[in-house]
Amino acid sequence: MLPKLVTSLLCVAVVMLITDFNDAIVFKFTNVECLSRNQSWFVFHYCRLKAISREKVFLNVNGTVLHSVNNIKVHVKLLKKANGFKPWLLDVKIDACRSLENNFHPFVRIIFDLFKDFSNINHTCPFVGLQVVKDFYLRPELLKLPFPSGEYMLTLLWFFDKKIQFDTNVTFIYKEDLINS
Repeated sequence: MLPKLVTSLLCVAVVMLITDFNDAIVFKFTNVECLSRNQSWFVFHYCRLKAISREKVFLNVNGTVLHSVNNIKVHVKLLKKANGFKPWLLDVKIDACRSLENNFHPFVRIIFDLFKDFSNINHTCPFVGLQVVKDFYLRPELLKLPFPSGEYMLTLLWFFDKKIQFDTNVTFIYKEDLINS
């Protein structure tokens, strides 16, 4: 019985390795919301989506941190739409300064790898001044995990010195075609 189980598991592992789980038909932003809760610490200049084509939508966020900050915590939630947005895979509170230094959380690393090439938010603390995410679009080849098709919302609540400063909500669609791939 045990050799059959081991053989079955090896077959499943080989199929997963040779299957490209990231053949997305649609992987694009559908909405973005940004809200500064403390205008004396953080100000959004703009936060919007720009449709480039039917398949590609750019995210542009521009804001200013008005005072130097060394203690940044982020409450990250990934929600999936099913009769409203429901908690799905990710609900963590991370230390952003520590995470930028040594990338200790695997899901946060995946999210950071998606947008690091489009942003100046790629250094360690302290943060002060203009923070920009420019012409960021979703690239399925950077996803390192299989992802079920659906509509998702990534919510980020940003805390500076244990006080909420702003929040960002990004909604996106991921649809894959495993039959034709």
